[in-house]
Amino acid sequence: MGRSHLAIRMRIRRHKVFLLCLLGICVISFLHYYKALHNISLLQELSAPSTHLKSLKIFSDIFWNFPAADFRPQQDFHKHSQLKVNVDSNLILKGPPDKKLHERTFVLRDDPTPFFIHTKSGAVCFREGIDMTASASHHRLLQQHHREIKFKDKAINEVEKVVQCPCRQGWHGPHCGIPTIVYHSNLPSKSKVTPRKVPRRVINAININHEFDLLHTRFHELGDVVDVFLVCESNFTAFGDSRTLLFQQMILNGTFDYIKHKILYVFLDHFPDGGRTDGWIADDYLRTYLTKNGMSRLEGLKADDVFIIDDADEIPVRDGILFLKLYDGWTEPVGIHMRKSLYGFYWRQFGTLNVLSACTAAMLFKVYKGDGIYLRRRSYYSMSGFREYENSTGRILVPWAIGSPVHYAGWHCSWCFKPEGIYYKLISAQNGDFPRWGDYSEKRKMSYIKELIRTGGWFDGSAPEYPPSDPKEHMYAPKYLLDNYEKYRYLLENPYATINVKRNGSSFKGVI
Repeated sequence: MGRSHLAIRMRIRRHKVFLLCLLGICVISFLHYYKALHNISLLQELSAPSTHLKSLKIFSDIFWNFPAADFRPQQDFHKHSQLKVNVDSNLILKGPPDKKLHERTFVLRDDPTPFFIHTKSGAVCFREGIDMTASASHHRLLQQHHREIKFKDKAINEVEKVVQCPCRQGWHGPHCGIPTIVYHSNLPSKSKVTPRKVPRRVINAININHEFDLLHTRFHELGDVVDVFLVCESNFTAFGDSRTLLFQQMILNGTFDYIKHKILYVFLDHFPDGGRTDGWIADDYLRTYLTKNGMSRLEGLKADDVFIIDDADEIPVRDGILFLKLYDGWTEPVGIHMRKSLYGFYWRQFGTLNVLSACTAAMLFKVYKGDGIYLRRRSYYSMSGFREYENSTGRILVPWAIGSPVHYAGWHCSWCFKPEGIYYKLISAQNGDFPRWGDYSEKRKMSYIKELIRTGGWFDGSAPEYPPSDPKEHMYAPKYLLDNYEKYRYLLENPYATINVKRNGSSFKGVI
């Protein structure tokens, strides 16, 4: 009888152990799922004041090992960061004056701009985001908070937790450094981002053909935020015909002297094998060469620097790129919601173009193999190094996009040229995006192209009804174009419209 009771007790004990283990597995699975949903560190969430989460923290500390801190890549992961560069402090482009543009290298340096200010009360505020009109009264409140905490003998870091900066319209967060296009984005960790002590360096890569007005616009929009522009030009069109190196000539004749110190010129002197038959080979190769050649000529590259690759007709908003530069805590890769336009900013298309455009240098090399075309393809999940890289960061990496379908974070202006520029794009287009309209003689006629611009029609004969747009509307066009309205009028008003439309008390040309 005693043996029977003992056997029963042993079975009960085994069942209890089994049930406890099963419960533990369920709790661990729930915590991991919770972390994946919110894209924040598990231990950070468990540190919340909630009593039940605090109890779960003890369990997770024993069985789970998730780092709570944000990923801090090694500063010397790229071979160029190990180079000892002995140059004048004002020199960024390396190489003697007679050295060819495409052979020079570029030295990346930390941006010394004081983007944040430290108040006497302990607050850290973003200069551009604070409301100066409220600063006087707010300063008195900050001083009062400071006195109360000091009187209670609290630690100085608790002052920063209490102090809030007064934000002007369009800026959010305790430091007033989160722009509206990030605040209303799908970034899960937006409430957890923190200012960096040293800004990231931003690298913007672009291929150029003849989009020079949009290139000027990009440089003026992003010139004080981007640290280096990698601009690639080829002596072949995307179709494979020879072309003049117009951008190189413009650099040498002084056209871009205002931004020349931030341009690293990339020269593609050959056309890829098979590119004439399959235009997508040529299209992909442009971005591959741009990334690999340009990045190999940067010195001092850090793992958490930001790499952004755009087409020439895609212009990100400055504030969104500045956020990537100044804040920690966002995940990657990063897309950008852009306002879509055709022929000019006056033909606004529905919705936004969300282009996956940015990641850290570490992700570029460890996941995308140093090739920007893979970033554009959205194929990170299937890349061989993705899971290893994700594990090294200690975070669940999910894509997000600056902006939203109703909050534009940039502009995509497709076929935005004068008629002569559209003609050149037609004959230069790659042999892959069929139908290739440049192959049709009637589509290349100036009269036909001008009629397309006038009506907003497309080469296939369709004429979509675009919503009416007004140059005064928010995010109509980049500020540089609006500030130089007469010079760029052909992009801001339909040059072939004949009807004057009155809207909001002002008149402008448009087509109904």
